[in-house]
Amino acid sequence: MLHFELVTPERLVRSDEVHMVTVPGTDGDFAVLEGHAPFMSTIRDGEVLVQKAPGAAPETIAIRGGFAEVNAKGLTVLAEHAG
Repeated sequence: MLHFELVTPERLVRSDEVHMVTVPGTDGDFAVLEGHAPFMSTIRDGEVLVQKAPGAAPETIAIRGGFAEVNAKGLTVLAEHAG
């Protein structure tokens, strides 16, 4: 499982173990699974899609701006606004 955190300047919005997260990067959407190579990207306004399990319907979280980082611990999305 992939550890996923969504954080805004005001609060921790989500911290969960998930299957896959799709993020709206400024250069295009990208999906992150467990074991993804380290990566950093700025993000554009859009929707993060959180898939809890393979084949599950994704949960949608609207975000505005920020950046995403993938490292050995998982994926962290630091958004200017979420929800």
